[in-house]
Amino acid sequence: MKVKTGLDILVKDKNLQSEFNGKVALLCHNASIDSTYTHAVLKFKEIFGDRFVKIFGPQHGFSTDVQDNMIETNHTIHPYFNIPVYSLYSETRIPTDEMLEGINHLFIDLQDIGCRMYTYIYTLTLLLEKCIDKDIQIIVLDRPNPINGIDIEGNILEKAFESFIGLHPIPVRHGMTIGEVALMHQNLWTKEKINLRVIKMQHWSREMFFEDTKLPWLLPSPNLARAESTCTFPATVLFEGTLLSEGRGTSQPLEIVGHPKIEAFSFYENQLVNSIKKSKLKGFVLRPITFLPTFQKHANAICNGFQIHITDKKIFNPWRVGQFMMRELYHHLGNDFKWKEPPYEYNYTHKPIDIINGSDKLRHWVENNEPVEMLDSFENLEAYKNQLNEIKLY
Repeated sequence: MKVKTGLDILVKDKNLQSEFNGKVALLCHNASIDSTYTHAVLKFKEIFGDRFVKIFGPQHGFSTDVQDNMIETNHTIHPYFNIPVYSLYSETRIPTDEMLEGINHLFIDLQDIGCRMYTYIYTLTLLLEKCIDKDIQIIVLDRPNPINGIDIEGNILEKAFESFIGLHPIPVRHGMTIGEVALMHQNLWTKEKINLRVIKMQHWSREMFFEDTKLPWLLPSPNLARAESTCTFPATVLFEGTLLSEGRGTSQPLEIVGHPKIEAFSFYENQLVNSIKKSKLKGFVLRPITFLPTFQKHANAICNGFQIHITDKKIFNPWRVGQFMMRELYHHLGNDFKWKEPPYEYNYTHKPIDIINGSDKLRHWVENNEPVEMLDSFENLEAYKNQLNEIKLY
């Protein structure tokens, strides 16, 4: 049965719509559509008319057209809707008092991807914090976690490594919907609660990957054009902390990794085949490839590397596969492997790889060429799973 998102529920329920009588704002992006591919802004204009007064956009912009980290989006007046569009990835990532003035109900409709290193959940929680002393109701229109709500994977973020891609002590695959993130924030991460409401989905269950929902996929950020890419993202996002390409500037971003100094076939045959077998990691194949990035790292330089093909999502552990690939490539490339230097996501102190990992321990694991079995010691998830059980909506 096709899943109905929080937006779908709102669009179809006139009684629900009538509960929001004041001025309305919406935080949304390119993927904020209903099941008919109609954008939420069009639906809000239809439902709320002149009471719909402001739009907010997260990282990559309301139009989801801005590519890279720390590339900010300007505030503007929308040329068609003739209402302000405020960027929450601009000179500020927290809405100002002026931005929130005159709003009674602020709806949030963002497609998250279920991974800690993705900023939309922090745009959400910073907004919740800002509204502690505001008479504004926050309504989260819930959407699926595209990599399912059962599998929890990766280390818990350490407080010393907090950043805009990791503000809260959660694992890499956190297993929450964006509505559940809001509830966990209210339960655990704030001293004062706000007027929060989550409009639940219908027919979504935790074991679902995105293709199981039968919903249309639109890219929530410029390099996630395929729902399949969300499953490899927890592996390939790690390479943002290096000078290897994670495929930006190609037609397969965040599914491939490479570098001009790799000869992929010989590396695969002579080393990786045995290393993969020894690691006991399953549910994927690494295919040697050649690619040419057209922008970002190694733009217009031929790279060799690997595409991650998922053969069984149920046993594929992307965080572990990403750490494994990092270790193998670090020692294969030697002096040609470089960690990216700060700044990264407005952190000017720590190495970007440590910000991404939420710890420096994993970088040391890579550098010391330690066994895959040691990754178990970085995962201490029982307390987190108990916290998740307290706020689950589904």
